[in-house]
Amino acid sequence: MKYLATLLVCGFSLPALAQQRQFDVHKLALPKELEYYDNQFSGLAIAQGNLFLLSESRLQDNAEAKLYTVALADLDRQLADTTYVLPYQKLPLTNLARMRAKMTALGQRYEGLEAMLLTKDAAYFSVETATPSANCYLLKGHLGATAVELDTTFLVTLPKPVAADGSHIYNAGFEALATTNDHVVAFFEYNFFPQNYAYEVTSAAGRGQSLLRPLPFSPLPFRLTDLTATGGHHFTGIDYFFKGEGDDTIYRLPATDVPNTKLIAENGVFKNYCRLVDIELKGNAVSWRPLWEFPVAYRSYNWEGIAAYKGGYFIINDKYTPARPYQTTLLYLQGHK
Repeated sequence: MKYLATLLVCGFSLPALAQQRQFDVHKLALPKELEYYDNQFSGLAIAQGNLFLLSESRLQDNAEAKLYTVALADLDRQLADTTYVLPYQKLPLTNLARMRAKMTALGQRYEGLEAMLLTKDAAYFSVETATPSANCYLLKGHLGATAVELDTTFLVTLPKPVAADGSHIYNAGFEALATTNDHVVAFFEYNFFPQNYAYEVTSAAGRGQSLLRPLPFSPLPFRLTDLTATGGHHFTGIDYFFKGEGDDTIYRLPATDVPNTKLIAENGVFKNYCRLVDIELKGNAVSWRPLWEFPVAYRSYNWEGIAAYKGGYFIINDKYTPARPYQTTLLYLQGHK
C-alpha cells in the first residue's frame, strides 16, 4: 500500500492540472532532408548557438550515423517568418560501427542511439539494445566543427533493470541523459518498478569499468523518452504512453491506480497520451511532478527529443505520426509570460 500512496502523491491530479503551465504550439517547417522520417530523430540538445538533432543511427538498417545542426538564429527567424527556409549542417558520427562491433562481441545487439548530452568537454550518447540484451551502453565523443568523433576506448555498461520475474522490459533503454555534480546521470525509459533508480556514472574510465551510483526515483508511469535541463537541479522530461497491444501493454497501469489510468483510458479503451513533467534531482534522490498535457492533436506523435529554449521547448518526434506518410515534426512550445 505504501507504493500506491506514493503514486497517488506523485501522480496526476485535478489541482495539478489547474495549475500547470501553458504553452502555445508552433510547428516549424523542415527542409526535406530533415523531414525524412527514417532519420528517426531520438534526441535534441542546444550548444554553441545551435540546435542539435540526433538521428537514431540504426546501422543494422544501413542508416547513416549522423547528427544535424540548425542555428538558433535561423529557428528564431522562421518562428517570425514561416516562409523562411531553414539552413542546416550534417555532422557525421564517426567510429559508431567500431563501437557496435564491440557490443556485438559482448553478446549485445545494438538497436540505435536514444539520448544525447552535450557538455563543455564532450558529447555523450546512450545506446539502446534489443529487448533480450542485458545491457545498454554510454558512449563519449568529441564535438568538432564538421563531425563528432567517438572515443573508441570509452564504452560504459548500463545494466537494464528487470521485472520481478527477471525478464527485460520490452523495447526499453536509457532514453534520457543529464548531468549532476559534473557526472552523467542516465535515466531508464521504464520507471514504474516498486523501486526505481536513475544511475549516476561516478567513474567514467571506459571499457565497462565505470561505477554506477543508483539514485532513488519516485515511480513514474508510462515512458520517459527524453529530458532537458531547466536550471536549479530541475529538468523537464517527456512522459509518453502508447496505446499499443502485445508487448507494449507493459506500459499500462493496474486498474487500482485510478488517477493515472484516467489519463490513458476511457470506458476501458486505451488512448495515446503525452505530457511534460518536471524532474528534480535533489540530494541523492529524484522526484517528479506533472507540468503540462499535450493537446489531443499532438498525443499520437512519438515524441523523443526535447531542448529548453527561451522559456519554452523545442520538441521532436522519432518517426511515428497519427497518419501516414510518416514525417519528422519539430515543434516549439512557447511558454506564456
